[in-house]
Amino acid sequence: MEEQNLTGSTTPIALTLDAAVDLHMHTTYSDGKWPAEQLIDYLLTEKFELVSITDHDRLDTVASIQALGEEKQLPILAGVEMTTEWRGHMTHLLCYGFDPQNNELQKVADNVQRKQLENTHAVHDELVRRGYSFPREEEVLAATGGKLFRPIDNAHLLREHGYASNGQVALGLIRDAGFYSVQAKLEETVQAAHRSHAICVLAHPGRHDSGITHYTPPLLDELRAEVPIDGIEVYHPYHSHEAVELYRAYAHQHHLLVSAGSDSHSTAGRMPTRLRAELSKDLLERLGIQFE
Repeated sequence: MEEQNLTGSTTPIALTLDAAVDLHMHTTYSDGKWPAEQLIDYLLTEKFELVSITDHDRLDTVASIQALGEEKQLPILAGVEMTTEWRGHMTHLLCYGFDPQNNELQKVADNVQRKQLENTHAVHDELVRRGYSFPREEEVLAATGGKLFRPIDNAHLLREHGYASNGQVALGLIRDAGFYSVQAKLEETVQAAHRSHAICVLAHPGRHDSGITHYTPPLLDELRAEVPIDGIEVYHPYHSHEAVELYRAYAHQHHLLVSAGSDSHSTAGRMPTRLRAELSKDLLERLGIQFE
């Protein structure tokens, strides 16, 4: 990789094998509960030594998050979780190590965000047409300046105004009003990431929920024959012990990098996890992190 400031820290990073890291987390910039500063303060309290905040399709916030981490003395690895599709399969892709100020991934993310925002406004208009009223809209959407920004915003409005008892009910209502997931092409995203000197990791291949594709080894073989991913997220809270062993063996067999993350949204059951740096050692070394 080209020499660049990958973590937002002016000091070279050296970790021990048992250092606490988490390479997959979200803030209010995408679908997390906490703003970046609150999450970083928590991570410092819990003595994490290196993290990556990987908000969905948000490269535009990485530099400011890294600057906040530098100010508070927490190294933050440049990362993003891109929403993609391959052969009609919804596929989340973690990208690490790009330059936040100069990369080609931003163009892909901008296109996704533009289409997401268009759909978000269309769904909102349809909900209002159907008789839903949101008098507290600015208050509920305070994290995004009181304005619609993310697809999940309409679901939050429905819940906070008493139209939906939980997230699943709200999701059903916005789907009925025309919500759909906007996804970039996986091949295009990986190409842009590699041109940006980033590493591409298939996120949570063993998930079965939210329409995200469950990648079995045969399906992984097919994907890898077409798209040159660099690794897979082996350690994820939705992966059973058996799934972890399956994907760990697969990564070893095919010389893929391994990542580990909590996929934290700062909610009960989805908090950051102190994961041993050793689990992602090869990936971190590829990104220039040294080990003592």
